[in-house]
Amino acid sequence: MELVQVKPLRAGRMRPLRHLADLDQDGRRAAVAELGLPGYRADQLSRHYFGRLADSPADMTDLPASLRQTLTKALLPELLTATRELTCDQGMTRKTLWRAADGSLVESVLMRYPNRVTLCVSSQAGCGMACPFCATGQAGLTRNLSAGEIITQIFKGAQALAAGQLSGGQGRVSNIVFMGMGEPLANYGPVLTAIRRLSDPVPSGFGISQRSITLSTVGLVPAIRKLAGEGLTARLAVSLHAPDDELRDELVPVNRRWRVAEVLDAAWDYAAASSRRVSIEYAMIRDVNDQSWRARALVSLLAGRPAHVNLIPLNPTPGSRWTASDRAVAAEFEETLSRGNIPVTVRDTRGREIDGACGQLAAAHNPAPNPRP
Repeated sequence: MELVQVKPLRAGRMRPLRHLADLDQDGRRAAVAELGLPGYRADQLSRHYFGRLADSPADMTDLPASLRQTLTKALLPELLTATRELTCDQGMTRKTLWRAADGSLVESVLMRYPNRVTLCVSSQAGCGMACPFCATGQAGLTRNLSAGEIITQIFKGAQALAAGQLSGGQGRVSNIVFMGMGEPLANYGPVLTAIRRLSDPVPSGFGISQRSITLSTVGLVPAIRKLAGEGLTARLAVSLHAPDDELRDELVPVNRRWRVAEVLDAAWDYAAASSRRVSIEYAMIRDVNDQSWRARALVSLLAGRPAHVNLIPLNPTPGSRWTASDRAVAAEFEETLSRGNIPVTVRDTRGREIDGACGQLAAAHNPAPNPRP
């Protein structure tokens, strides 16, 4: 369903406008003071946005009518506009293509399960990691998203749930996964700020437990080690996809800089600091990484470690030579891990019929790769 068509600008050439979510409470009060207003107006605005999911001046009835437009224009600019929206799974999954003010395209996916609602968000427009089986990696990197643009994806999803726009009636976002477009740790500052805004209590943020947040990475070792010192309890997910350096060099090119052993060592340090198991993400790719010997190698790597493996049936991109493993092969791979006492789950894939893998909807909407800045 087409929602809005926005005239594209040159992607990546405009700095995103300052948003409430980019600032902590002191920063918001300072921004309000620049308008000649008392600091408590920032607290009121924050409570509307994070507590009541309100961004329309008309809904802010405790603010003087003369101030509402001034405050929202200064601190709640429209950062993302819905360009296309698709639903599937009997209305339980909704994927949105967003266009930023500079024309950059990003995606988010809202998924309702029996006991939770998960929102998958993007941290970059495009991605520079160049993983060949990933639609976003094929498109290249346009730019980093601001914390405000990341939080806007979550805000819009929370608004939709509160309004009962997903099948199942009204609800709330319970889990956030940074597994959309981009490499989160390549956009370290804004992503960390977004996590703080997610977990800070209202009115500073949404008040979502960090234990309900998962941060994915292909393995930027210095950033993982830095993250271990941030005092977070969010879960780290490592997109491993191969237990051996030879294959991972091809599937995850950044492996040529940081080898499998280095990535996992950093991940175990984060696990120790956060007291959380590490999720090992493993896309099952037919005749590429699904051999039984690779399953045994993965067992050897993870034995005795605080890890849980997510096996992901690959959602192939159009025209790609990469496709999902045969079910029997994937089942044998899973069984090998289980016999090796490695906790393992086959991820429930959502949205295949709506270009559900990250980057597919953007690529379909704009076939030409995003221009690099």
